[in-house]
Amino acid sequence: MDIDIEKELEQLKKKVAKLEKNRQDQLSIAIVSGDMDKVLATMIISLAAAASDTKVKLFFSFWALSALRDPKKSAKGKNFISTMFGWMLPKGRNKLKLSKMNMMGMGPLMIKGLMRKQNVMSLDEMFKQAAELGIEIIVCEMSMNLMGFKKEEMIDYPNLTYAGAGTFIAEASQSSVQFFI
Repeated sequence: MDIDIEKELEQLKKKVAKLEKNRQDQLSIAIVSGDMDKVLATMIISLAAAASDTKVKLFFSFWALSALRDPKKSAKGKNFISTMFGWMLPKGRNKLKLSKMNMMGMGPLMIKGLMRKQNVMSLDEMFKQAAELGIEIIVCEMSMNLMGFKKEEMIDYPNLTYAGAGTFIAEASQSSVQFFI
């Protein structure tokens, strides 16, 4: 079999150029964990990227949806299972537990105290800064439906949209960096 190396090389160069052309200076993060430390890491990385003029898209799914629940809001007309999820899961980012050393709620209090002492923004301040920097938050509709959450329970955030995983995958495929937390 005769292989034309020059022709093969040229085809590969064209494919690489096409891939590079379609990539954007964008960070896409899929967040499924509802642990405080993992949401903190997400926000710290996102803020650093956005401050460097990188477009940021966050896809909150499954347990991470707890961070987006507004503790002052509720929804009516939920079935029993949805109501149970609402009771069992943290209502808002300030109620999240640590993934390690939660110590019956003392761990998050200790971390928050250390953050204040060292002038690290709180999660509330990070979300506010994220909104100001134009960080987009995409809420997974399927996860929201499975867990019985409704749009009226979610935080007020200027760049918040609702979509499925397919939409996020299409967005992430154009990103120069993708993370899964």
